[in-house]
Amino acid sequence: MSKVTAKIKEEFLALLPPTIYFFIALHIVALVRALLIKATGISPLSTASIAVTALILGKSVLIADLLPVINRYPTKPLIYNVGWKSMMYLAVSLCFHYLERLYEFSRQAGGMVAGNKKLLAEMVWPHFWAVQIILALMIFMYCVGNELARVIGKDRMQRMFFGPLPLPMF
Repeated sequence: MSKVTAKIKEEFLALLPPTIYFFIALHIVALVRALLIKATGISPLSTASIAVTALILGKSVLIADLLPVINRYPTKPLIYNVGWKSMMYLAVSLCFHYLERLYEFSRQAGGMVAGNKKLLAEMVWPHFWAVQIILALMIFMYCVGNELARVIGKDRMQRMFFGPLPLPMF
């Protein structure tokens, strides 16, 4: 296997866990949003748009983890890094969530400024914050799992959750 192929495989395998996690988490959020907005006439997100968002989030998390500011407390107890990373990812998710709403309202109002005014006037804020709370919990759970895997090792974590892996047949 060439170095390029090996690197592509390594990147793909690193991208899978956060992407799958966010794919499932975003479907839960979409389901909650669909239930919250059932009678409003707003269409919920499709699986395709959720998949694209999950891929973007998965790659964003991997890139963010390379930044020194994200892994700020690697030698302290895990709660430091979990709390710090959760706050950073939550701030980004809050921005994305607001921008997603802004995009919808801007399309209806015919521009960004008019869309923002319409959003601030018509947004159902309890729904917005309910979704944000669910995202916060899911981000926190992701950070806990990710930090545990970092400390105890990916292979040990897999064995703890799924048991010993079967031996390859070839």
